[in-house]
Amino acid sequence: MMDLNRVQIFAQVVEQGSFTGAAKALGITKATVSRKIAELEADTGTQLLFRTTRALKLTEAGSSYYNRINKILTDLQSAENQLSAQQQLIKGNLKIVCPIELGQLFLGPIFAQFLTLYPDITIEAELTNRKVDVIEEGIDLLFQIADSGDTRLQSYALVNAHKSLMASPAYLAEHGTPKVPQDLAKHKAIRLQSAHIEGAWKLFDGKTWIVAEPMTQLTVNNVTLAREAAIAGLGITAVPSIIAQVALEKGYLIPLLDDYPMVQTKVVLSYPQRAYLPRKYRVFIEFIYSALFKRWGSQVLEVPDFIGQADQGE
Repeated sequence: MMDLNRVQIFAQVVEQGSFTGAAKALGITKATVSRKIAELEADTGTQLLFRTTRALKLTEAGSSYYNRINKILTDLQSAENQLSAQQQLIKGNLKIVCPIELGQLFLGPIFAQFLTLYPDITIEAELTNRKVDVIEEGIDLLFQIADSGDTRLQSYALVNAHKSLMASPAYLAEHGTPKVPQDLAKHKAIRLQSAHIEGAWKLFDGKTWIVAEPMTQLTVNNVTLAREAAIAGLGITAVPSIIAQVALEKGYLIPLLDDYPMVQTKVVLSYPQRAYLPRKYRVFIEFIYSALFKRWGSQVLEVPDFIGQADQGE
């Protein structure tokens, strides 16, 4: 007979990455976690985890077992949520981290609308371009440019953040318009460089990647600052089109070298892997996707299974 308590403890060990993390998440002692896992392995006659002094890793059998019980636990939680949906108050705090520019341009109005709809939820938002450790810092949801590859997280690519070169009409009138990547050596650059952004400009000519090396007069770690400096005529910059969309539409900036694409990135949403999503997570993620579909429609890249077709406007 399945001991659901042991199954839930095992799932938490996998999702938290350690006995200590699982004990903290479940509000029990580390010794209890260790004993329950040992009992589970003894009863099944199968080693589920490799234990080292630095980390825990799933065995092949452990990985297969986790995938099966994860679905079971998710189904159980879904059934419980359906039973209590009408009575359960959606409340709690969400600790959210996102890039500065994305927060300023996109998330501010969404937070306001969401919190008006769910007054018993609070949001603690940090706008930063630093690298963060979601698990260690207790972060609920992380927006970032490009996936960190952290296997402890569930991640979804939201939209492409197509990056391209651009400059103001005044700058191009004075310095000329580059026709090929090699022309950039004669121009001035406004470079972006941070934990998530590589300073070098790489363009693809159809066969190879070309590294452009214009003279750099200004290096910044903020996309908005780079955009505004380019609008003011300082030089050429490379920023995501979603950040410069209005400036491009109004002609404040002119796109350059469209035939030579740059390395592309994506806006990614991540949260800690877990057997089931707390309702505060789910309603917020559903709200985010509703806003994404309204703004970008079919350009939205990856959608969680719990987002229905009706939510996607289909």
